[in-house]
Amino acid sequence: MVQVAVMGYGVVGSGVVEVLSEHRDSIAKRAKEEINIKYILDIREFPGDPFEDKLTKDFEQILNDDEVKVVAEVMGGVNPAYDFTKRCLLKGKSVVTSNKELVATKGAELLEIAKENNVNYLFEASVGGGIPIIRPISQCLAANEVIEIAGILNGTTNFILTKMIHDNMSFEDALKLAQDNGYAERNPAADVEGLDAGRKIAILASLAYGKHIYPDLVHTQGITKITLDDVAYAASWGGVIKLIGQVKRLDDGKLDITVEPMLIENASQLANVDDVFNGILVRGDATGDVVFYGKGAGKLPTASAVVADIIDCVKHLSARKYLYWADGIADCVKPYEETSYSIYVRAEAEDKQAALEKASQLFTNARTIVRANAPENEIAFVTDNMTVAGQEKAVDELSKAGVTVKSKIRIADF
Repeated sequence: MVQVAVMGYGVVGSGVVEVLSEHRDSIAKRAKEEINIKYILDIREFPGDPFEDKLTKDFEQILNDDEVKVVAEVMGGVNPAYDFTKRCLLKGKSVVTSNKELVATKGAELLEIAKENNVNYLFEASVGGGIPIIRPISQCLAANEVIEIAGILNGTTNFILTKMIHDNMSFEDALKLAQDNGYAERNPAADVEGLDAGRKIAILASLAYGKHIYPDLVHTQGITKITLDDVAYAASWGGVIKLIGQVKRLDDGKLDITVEPMLIENASQLANVDDVFNGILVRGDATGDVVFYGKGAGKLPTASAVVADIIDCVKHLSARKYLYWADGIADCVKPYEETSYSIYVRAEAEDKQAALEKASQLFTNARTIVRANAPENEIAFVTDNMTVAGQEKAVDELSKAGVTVKSKIRIADF
């Protein structure tokens, strides 16, 4: 019998306990060992809870119990999760986690400590929740050079955009509905400002390219400025707007990594990923495009991935799984202003014809798009590839000519 501990008894932690308990026999068959929850760490009281006898507020009790071989960290945040995880690994205990913030900021260090102590640090649940993505990239697609990863990595923002696209609901109303349904927090900044997706794409980039990409290297832009006008123009153009986390290796060897709203053609495999679902496209040189789809969050989907990692650790108590990346350096990421892509622009001008003529001079192959019931003073167009620096210069020149740019959104290339 292998003894395990669960640190954190919130939504995910209670789900992990539930899955381990209700599927005890089938999990034992898969792990080749019976798995027993010895401790559940939480500072709160849970009177009458069926697992009340396993609850502890003392981390040292878990750390100093040599019988505990695997610890599930599902506390969230960096502190005290970082300190607890590090000390467990140094003590020779394998750790599994759903904590995307910790993996994105401290992953290289914790993986190195795990390697030095011949234990495992696994985090399948940190990116896709219940969607398998870490293991497929590290194992199933290991024969490929990963050309690009692009995905809808946040269910909250995808739900909001879906309501805007299909129900003509404003951003504010869609956000309130997401909060009412429990999809968004009272303070939704981590989701709607793109921070959550930024941590996830940083983890995927680190895994795919072998160097730790820190979240502050990811250009991050949320969806708070997306309007129903933009949604209507996207439809006229032949696509939808989605919040996309994307990383790709450029010809010069550096990475273009970003989280931002993008116009996606309807033919794209990600265009019809709606509501709280996530979709992650991995482009390999041998496989071509492979897409992973499912619920990226939620109690039981996330718990399922955590428990799968626990099983993996139990099966590899005496032999490490090879999951590793080295510490990264800032210059492996191309400065955002030097990256190049096509854009959609929406603007207002008193003289529309003059504004369009000016846009055609400033932007690469500017092509007008129209929508029904547009205001008389509104123009919109799409361009071919331009550097971000070139885009900003063109926008400044438009402003000097009396044209007010209201939106500028990247056009996806997948």
